[in-house]
Amino acid sequence: MAYSAFIGALVTGLALHYQKIVENEYYGYPQEWFPSVSATIGDRYPERAVFQFFIAMTSGPRLLLVSLWYILTARPNTSLPKIIAGVGVFRTLSCGGWTYVTSTDDHGWHDIFMISYLVATLPWTLGCLALSPNNTRAVKYRKILAGSFFGTLVPLVYYFIQHKVHKVPGAYTIYAFYEWALILFDVGFDAVTALDFDSFELIVRDVKGSSRGKTQQVADAVLEKEKDKPVGNVFGAQFLWADALDAAADVYNGFVFWSMLTSLGLTVWYFPLWHMGISGYEVMVMCTVSPFLLVNASVRSLMIQNVRLVHLLSLSGLLAYLTKTPEYRLFSVAFGVSMSCLAWAATWYAERSQLPRLESRVLAWSIGLVASSVAKFAFRTNNPIWPIMHAENGGWNKMGLLLAALAIARSTRTVTDNRGGMDLADRPKTSPLLASLGLAGLLFGLHSLLSDSSTMILWVWEGFPVRGPIAANGVLTIAAMAVGILAGVFFKGPLASWLNLLLAGVGSFIVTSYHNWFGYMGALLLAVTLMALVTPLVTSAVRHGPITFGLGFLIYNFLVLAHVWVVAYAFVPGGPLMREHTDWVMTATVVSLGAGVYATPRAESSNSKRTRAGKVAPSRFASYYTYVLLVIQLIAVTTSYLRFPTNDYVPYHPKDKVITAGIWTIHFSLDNDMWSSERRMRDLIKELEIDVIGLLESDLQRIIMGNRDSTQYLAEDLGMYVDYGPGPDKHTWGSALLSKFPIVNSTHHLLPSPVGELAPAIHATLDAYGELVDVVVFHSGQEEDAEDRRLQSEYLAELMKGSPRPLILLSYLVTKPKEGIYNTYVGEKSGMKDIDPSDWDRWCEYILYKGIRRSGYARVSRSTITDTELQVGKFVVGQSESSDEQMKEEQMAVGLRFPALFRGQGVRDHRYHVFDEPRYFV
Repeated sequence: MAYSAFIGALVTGLALHYQKIVENEYYGYPQEWFPSVSATIGDRYPERAVFQFFIAMTSGPRLLLVSLWYILTARPNTSLPKIIAGVGVFRTLSCGGWTYVTSTDDHGWHDIFMISYLVATLPWTLGCLALSPNNTRAVKYRKILAGSFFGTLVPLVYYFIQHKVHKVPGAYTIYAFYEWALILFDVGFDAVTALDFDSFELIVRDVKGSSRGKTQQVADAVLEKEKDKPVGNVFGAQFLWADALDAAADVYNGFVFWSMLTSLGLTVWYFPLWHMGISGYEVMVMCTVSPFLLVNASVRSLMIQNVRLVHLLSLSGLLAYLTKTPEYRLFSVAFGVSMSCLAWAATWYAERSQLPRLESRVLAWSIGLVASSVAKFAFRTNNPIWPIMHAENGGWNKMGLLLAALAIARSTRTVTDNRGGMDLADRPKTSPLLASLGLAGLLFGLHSLLSDSSTMILWVWEGFPVRGPIAANGVLTIAAMAVGILAGVFFKGPLASWLNLLLAGVGSFIVTSYHNWFGYMGALLLAVTLMALVTPLVTSAVRHGPITFGLGFLIYNFLVLAHVWVVAYAFVPGGPLMREHTDWVMTATVVSLGAGVYATPRAESSNSKRTRAGKVAPSRFASYYTYVLLVIQLIAVTTSYLRFPTNDYVPYHPKDKVITAGIWTIHFSLDNDMWSSERRMRDLIKELEIDVIGLLESDLQRIIMGNRDSTQYLAEDLGMYVDYGPGPDKHTWGSALLSKFPIVNSTHHLLPSPVGELAPAIHATLDAYGELVDVVVFHSGQEEDAEDRRLQSEYLAELMKGSPRPLILLSYLVTKPKEGIYNTYVGEKSGMKDIDPSDWDRWCEYILYKGIRRSGYARVSRSTITDTELQVGKFVVGQSESSDEQMKEEQMAVGLRFPALFRGQGVRDHRYHVFDEPRYFV
């Protein structure tokens, strides 16, 4: 019946409206020659009527299928069949929603129903697989169809991006075939249940005894066969909401740990940023070595007995946002992080004799990292409970603090204190140093690469046209992390650990050496294997004694410093040794992981099979963490859908064919008072009606900067295309380009820098009102490195001279007007002109141009957002260069004028300054 609905609509549409239903917003027949599902079943009569008629007929059988499936799989002391039945009913209702509410009727509700249906498909599919009776044929078909369904999503997304982002002719037709394949697999998956209903008569009575039933009289041979298998252990027992709340509380505690740890480097970074060198506050990164205190037996016993208090003390890291003074806020965060590291180490060590309970704690901690990454994904790389957030810039600090207190109260009710230690047979035969190296490599890999879903996406980013993942594809990184966690649950042992280590090495090599989609495949492989190594490496650290945690965090700190040294080499002692050696850091990480795997005990504890009386079997308790992980994944999928770019952006004054272009050094998106500044930047850019802007000091994808990316928030909120610029693996401080105009092509450059810091540049070609216009965003070297700046000026002058198109340079040049290398950037060598040759009061930011009319120029004060003003120029496309003669604002067309909002005292301490008003040119 369901196939009839889709096929009937397809045949009707092809017969009556073929060319109309194959047409999309970019192309029609013959470039596109096969319709998508949505176009086929959409608003045209009679296709829509055919589809809705047959879908209505399937509603009863579909609900009956869900009911019979529940009867077949229900068994004593478990709520999983009820949950899957509820998902099945919800999925059926949401199907009716997107069927009968079309995008024309109400686009918003149509999308809500469609997203709900797709999201519910994941738990429905996994739940049916977990509950499948012992029917070999049915299970085989389910696995094939489910694998095909989820496998089809990858090319489906790829070709959708080719169509929507790259506007490739014919891509939507290929996308349509994959979309139809999804329908076939989805309907086919549900149809397989007919094979399991052979044991049912209509009366409904079990005649073969294969039903699991709800009473003990019905045979449960399947459960007996499956209960000793990994999946059976996890999903095969009673579901209790109290235990589910315990799991959620544990995971939230893990989320709080990762939220505070990722905020530490960010709050430390504020001080060397403003001191332009080492400030002394960097010593606070060593607060993580607090687990060294556990070496003392008395302190260890005290910490374990009062672990709830230690967890509560760690909440000072969440309370830090109430402290306005940056120094005190850093001290509060450092104390919170030290207490959190101590609390988690004490908790793990206390559970050392109960391996399943220990693994549950470690599982919650690792899922907490996924939750932290999803929170940043949803809030566009800012964690809403960080101390740089507050209500004014989108923080959820109060809610986060309240939930943290409740989670601690629930999850610390019982902690095992095994004072007797482990059995002699369980004592490891390797040095604690090896286990500490493994823990350090694990912590560093998780923090530097997986604490934000877009970090490795930016590693492989190469500009336009897009040939790799974009920020919205961060859901794939999150999914890979979840796969790694589940692999750690279901596949254990030394062989699995060594295999994960090997694959981690392969993944790190690929993501470091390659770019675009192939490089990202290495990133996903690395994400899976790192998460799969969490449990064996942490449990190994526990078995090697309490010193392992303090030593592990100490080595982790040195890896963090090395990770900073590769880009900050010009400002730190011994920096040139580590210059641009991310490859060394990645190698050290993998070698450290290898040391940890080598130190992992070969045999499980004899105590690992024991459980405490009255407690839930720990192997089965992992099911609750799996449910929590599933919910987190659903949030990630929904967020990805909502964040996918629309690519329908328009400039502010299209009638006048104006490009308003700006250059701004954003100081890593931390304002003068240590608050995240994206929203304040957005407001100023929007109010100045800027169409194209170059952002400098924009690469925040490092531990010390919180692994953030401000351009994601700005681009999505302002409706702009974005080139993130050279990635974190290019060892620059960053340059980025945001544009209301489509970016046809962009190339990243690293200019000559034999001594000082690397100088990044983006050379982009924009489609501005149907004409191609080049824009270059550039950050030169520092004042101290004169030879670097000379070489860079010659490189850039040659690049600009070689462009046959109109060109605008948005730059940071470090020179006085009309002196020294200024004359290389401006003049015959480059072919460029200064936007205002009479403006003598400049040193850093400059706007230059050629082959296009410059109509206006303004300098706007920064307030407390950053340390540098915002410079803005207006250019008219299709008109040639003009003289430097100035004219009054009243003589300019309204679309060529700057907003009056910033005249006089301006707004929020932003005003036209230096010459107190914009300048306009003939």
